[in-house]
Amino acid sequence: MGDWLTMSAAELGRGIEAGQIDPVELCKTYLDAIGAHPLKSRIYARLTPERAMTEAAAAAARAKSGQRLSPLDGVPASWKDLFDSAGVATEAGTALLAGRIPDADAAVLATATAMGMVCLGKTHMSEIAFSGLGYNPVTETPPCVNDPDAVPGGSSSGAAASVAFGLAPVGIGSDTGGSVRLPSAWNDLVGFKPTHGALPLDGVVPLCASFDTIGPLCRTVEDAALTFEVLGGPPTSLTGATLKGKRLLVVETVGMEDLEDAPAAAFEAAVAKLIAAGAVVERAEIQFLKKAFELTATVYPAEAYAYWKPYVEAAPDKMFYHIRERVSAGGSVMATDFIAAWTKLRALRVKWAEATQGYDAVICPTAPNMPPKVERITSDDAYYVSSNLNALRNTRIGNLMGLCGLSLPTGTPSCGILFNALPGEEERLLQLGAAAEAVLT
Repeated sequence: MGDWLTMSAAELGRGIEAGQIDPVELCKTYLDAIGAHPLKSRIYARLTPERAMTEAAAAAARAKSGQRLSPLDGVPASWKDLFDSAGVATEAGTALLAGRIPDADAAVLATATAMGMVCLGKTHMSEIAFSGLGYNPVTETPPCVNDPDAVPGGSSSGAAASVAFGLAPVGIGSDTGGSVRLPSAWNDLVGFKPTHGALPLDGVVPLCASFDTIGPLCRTVEDAALTFEVLGGPPTSLTGATLKGKRLLVVETVGMEDLEDAPAAAFEAAVAKLIAAGAVVERAEIQFLKKAFELTATVYPAEAYAYWKPYVEAAPDKMFYHIRERVSAGGSVMATDFIAAWTKLRALRVKWAEATQGYDAVICPTAPNMPPKVERITSDDAYYVSSNLNALRNTRIGNLMGLCGLSLPTGTPSCGILFNALPGEEERLLQLGAAAEAVLT
């Protein structure tokens, strides 16, 4: 049973299908592992053991009668603490929502439950999901699997830790500027961000609804594809995935600038493997991408503040001051500037599609930097701000351009490679990711 804690979600599902794994025993194994783990309180905000065991028992009954609902029927998952869960607190990592208990599950949680996935509980996160570092002094800062002194990446920090430390086979997170892909990269996981709107946001505590997306943090691309389907996405076949003849573009602008040594070396080594497997890799500048980044200080804080303003103004001292300052900056953005910025951003998305449409994916390091040390970001305000912006820089390309994205481990600890595809190209991206995964690992 100890092996179950390291198996992929897909492998666990196949074991249940074959009658080799009992969903009840599987669920109990995970709950016991969480209960015994010394870092459990830094990873899980709260567990849902009664719900989990009830759902596992139902999955076991279906498995015995040959009526499984999906390939992941009976497989456990963790859920970031911004997905509403009926009768269980959902607080989005902030004291502003302490004691908030929703009456119904978020749409994606309800769908996953209807497909047989077992809910283990809710994981810690960056406060209101507005930080890429994963540091949260208000609740807890989850650990980084590769460095006990470093932050894990955010905002889906606990989701990443739950999988990386063997306390869930898959974690469900959200991604507004990189919050699925960045912690996946820093914890050597696969992180998948579908196109905005591919999955419903009903019952998800918002940050910026125009950018918010939902995606899995998991061990394999197959897990990402299966979880996407269980959450409500279309089925994806990975059969015959290949890199031969695939055209990949390295955009030197923004994504390849000012890289730390380890991410730079890991990326170039990964690119060499992709080329050896038959991919065609080209490099180019796309200077207008910088114009998109100039709009972030207008579009992100303004939309975030539109939702969070009454909570922040009612109790500003309850917030971590860096997060409070970041979201409150949206209060000074004029409506005319916000509308103008979105008009410009939509035009830049059209230009991006025209510039990259001949390629199967655009690639870059998932993060330009390594996970910063907790001690330094807590003692140096300027370093906290710069580290947060740097951490989310490359992943934000996908959010700004409206893309779907996939981060894969490179084999170098805390160094990922990011694949971006045009909107709606999830199946092509996952097939490409499966082929890349095979050569990178």
